[in-house]
Amino acid sequence: MESGIKSIVVFCGSSTGKELIYRELAYQLGQYIARMGARLIYGGAKVGLMGCVADGVLNEGGRVIGVIPGFLRTKEVAHEGLTEMIEVETMHERKLKMHALSDAVIALPGGWGTMEELMEMLTWAQLGLHTKPIGMLNVDGFYAGLHQLVIKMQDSGFLKPEHANMLLMDDTIDDLMEKMIAYKAPEVPKWITSSQT
Repeated sequence: MESGIKSIVVFCGSSTGKELIYRELAYQLGQYIARMGARLIYGGAKVGLMGCVADGVLNEGGRVIGVIPGFLRTKEVAHEGLTEMIEVETMHERKLKMHALSDAVIALPGGWGTMEELMEMLTWAQLGLHTKPIGMLNVDGFYAGLHQLVIKMQDSGFLKPEHANMLLMDDTIDDLMEKMIAYKAPEVPKWITSSQT
């Protein structure tokens, strides 16, 4: 399927998690990104699922840009084999740079950092700051609870259906990417500019 997605930011854990499937799917997502001719934008680490997805891209001959705050750039954390590493000052500057470089967003399993990055991208979409597709790869049911929460927020009147539908979710890479390629953002008035975030 032809896609206008040339650059994908992936948010995921700096740990690998307890189940092998998390690592396997992260690596496979990296391979998929490379094979579709897109480049990976991510947090620049060699550890955890972050390292797995980067290695998946690199081992398929793809391009990877890491964006890392200076205080995290140590030999133990930073991936030394990337196409390009961009060093920034703060975590917020990191997110802004990753957003600026990407056409689409995918969240793999992770912890607070992954959730925070995903939620900020969704909030920016709700505010009309971007129209990028935002996907969650529901590895082994990892995001089933969040999916139920989204339904609850909508049913309780805290989230409009068009905003709930901004978050795309699937269990497989192929099906998720198909949804992301077909995604059409709702008409949302732009409430603020990126400099106000």
